[in-house]
Amino acid sequence: MTVVRRPDEEGLRRAAEILRAGSVVAFPTETVYGLGADAFTESAVAEIYRLKQRPSWNPLIVHVADVAAARALADVWPAAADELAARFWPGPLTMVVRRARHLPGIGAANDTVAVRVPAHDVALRLLRECGLPLAAPSANRSESISPTTAEHVRRSLPDVPLILDGGPCAWGIESTVVDLTGPVPVLLRPGALGLRELRDVTGTIGLPSSATADGTARPSPGMSRRHYAPRARAVLVPDVSDLSDLPPDAGVLTHEKAPYQGGAAKLEILSADPREYAADLYAALHRLDDAGVSTILIQSPPGSEEWLAVRDRLSRATAV
Repeated sequence: MTVVRRPDEEGLRRAAEILRAGSVVAFPTETVYGLGADAFTESAVAEIYRLKQRPSWNPLIVHVADVAAARALADVWPAAADELAARFWPGPLTMVVRRARHLPGIGAANDTVAVRVPAHDVALRLLRECGLPLAAPSANRSESISPTTAEHVRRSLPDVPLILDGGPCAWGIESTVVDLTGPVPVLLRPGALGLRELRDVTGTIGLPSSATADGTARPSPGMSRRHYAPRARAVLVPDVSDLSDLPPDAGVLTHEKAPYQGGAAKLEILSADPREYAADLYAALHRLDDAGVSTILIQSPPGSEEWLAVRDRLSRATAV
């Protein structure tokens, strides 16, 4: 049975004990709640995959307390990594580098490691208390909506021994992932940190040359065709303003600059600011699922670069 605890001194002490014993703990980060385990204990990592029902080819991100701990996991630590860490860590940026040769892989079979320093007081205190690098994907069943509250975790993963409740996540969307193993940084997953901010540091940022097929190893999570999906059938539509004749159990998700006049059973109107929209996106999808809707009609977001991460999440959430 899951225990939900406040992240006070006793809660952190108990969480660290569980982690050092080779089990898992859910904890908040600034992006989403993570399901953490000792990154280099095979049985602990296996427990993450078992609880999430996560495919073995989908890798994990390792969370550490500082840049020195991240460097210790790398065979090569590029100059770009130092520049990005100085600007954005702690924060919602994950960097993929060559894994130190003495360390085992973390999930998917490759020679890289994805690492970040989270910008959340509870996460950082937990990392220091347990003294471990923590592999920590989102604390939910594979392919389903990521959790931004402790209650989301409890409902999705009822067998997690302990959840540290740090309140709602501020960013509400996963970290941006950049591959630094080549001569030019490559965006693997758009996320909370925008491309414009990254380019200010790195200059050019490449895009993956081809899609990564499900079932094959990849350097980053968040690259699967279907991901972040609600229980209800989710459909992107170009315009919600004139939707009519909706079924009685339909929901609509839109934003402030896309007026809606229909009669959906459940309506979620998010901010027209891309960061604010992203921060409430998963929570809104959870609310629509909780309302029992069978279909969610989602207003397609704008096509500008600022909305890239939102478009990525919605395209995967609506994939069939």
